[in-house]
Amino acid sequence: MSEDNKENQATPQPSPVQGGGKPLPSWERETLEKVLLASVHEQRRARFWGVFFKLAFLLYLIGVAIMAFRPSDGFFSHSTAKAHTAVIDVAGPIMEGNPTDADNLIEGLRDAVKDKGTKGIVLRMNSPGGSPVQAAYVYEEIRRIKTEHAKLPIYAVVSDLCASGCYYIAAAADKIYVHPSSVVGSIGVIMNGFGFVDTMQRLGVERRLLIAGEHKALLDPFSPVNKVEKEHLQSVINTVHRQFISAVKQGRGDRLKDNPDLFSGLVWTGEDSIKLGLADEVGDARSVAETVIGAKETVNFTPQERLIDRISHRLGTSLGTALQSAIGSSLKLN
Repeated sequence: MSEDNKENQATPQPSPVQGGGKPLPSWERETLEKVLLASVHEQRRARFWGVFFKLAFLLYLIGVAIMAFRPSDGFFSHSTAKAHTAVIDVAGPIMEGNPTDADNLIEGLRDAVKDKGTKGIVLRMNSPGGSPVQAAYVYEEIRRIKTEHAKLPIYAVVSDLCASGCYYIAAAADKIYVHPSSVVGSIGVIMNGFGFVDTMQRLGVERRLLIAGEHKALLDPFSPVNKVEKEHLQSVINTVHRQFISAVKQGRGDRLKDNPDLFSGLVWTGEDSIKLGLADEVGDARSVAETVIGAKETVNFTPQERLIDRISHRLGTSLGTALQSAIGSSLKLN
C-alpha cells in the first residue's frame, strides 16, 4: 500500500462545523438530524393527505355525475310482492316543470295501479295550488282510474294545506281526510300583475310600444288598463272558475253543503271543512293505510327527478317567475 493511501485511511472524516470552522458538538448534530428528519416526514405526510383529498374530491365528482345523469328509476322506494298502500306526494306548487306537475303525478298514479301489491292509493296533499290545467289533468286521470279500477280506493290525506288547485285534485278522490287544523278550500281563480304607468310618468320615461293585433299587449304593465281587455280577461277567469266548481261538485256530489261562500275563494280549517262537506273525516296517511285500506306497509310511488333535471327546473322556474312578475300576469288556482 502506498504512503498516500495510508495517509488517506488515517485521516478522520470531517464533522459538521460551526460558523468559525469548529466541529459541532454531538448534541447539536443530533438535534439538527432530528429536525431534518421531522421536516422530511412532515413533507411526506402533507403530500399523502394532498393526494388523498384530491382522490376523495374526484370520487365525489364522479358520484355526483352518476346521480345527475342516471336515468330516473321512478320511485323513492320499490314495491315488494306484499300487499301495500301506494303513497303519492302532492307537495308544493302544482306547475309545469315542478316535481308536482301533471306528468309526474300521473306517472306515479299509473305505476301504483300497475303494481299488483297495491291495495289502495293515498294522495298525501300539502300544496297551495297552482295551474288549473295541471290540476285538471291529474283530476281527470284519477276519475279515469276510478272508472277502470272501481275496487281500488283512492284517498286524499291533507296535512297542512290543500288549497285551490290542490283541492281540485283532492276532489276526485273517494274520500278526503284532514287534520282538524288543516287549511282547506280556496275554490277560486286569480290573475295578477303590476302597473307602472304612474311610475313611468314620474321618471319621465316614454313608453314606445308597437303591436300587430289590437290586443296583443294584453295587460301590459307599462300601459293604462284597457276596459275591453279587462272585461275579456274577467270572462276567462269566470269560465275557469265555473270549470273548477263543476269538477268539485262532480267529485264531492251530495256531500257538499249549501253554503254561498263555498266557492268564493275562502279557506276553512279541517274541522270546518268536514262540516261543509269539503272533507270527510279526520285522519292521516298512516291511519288511512292501516285502518281504512288495510295495508299497513306503504310504498312511495312519487316519481323522482334526476339531480340535473331538478337543478335545471329550479333555475328555469326561478327565471320564469322573475320575468313573469316583472312583465306579465299568470292564471292560477291559488
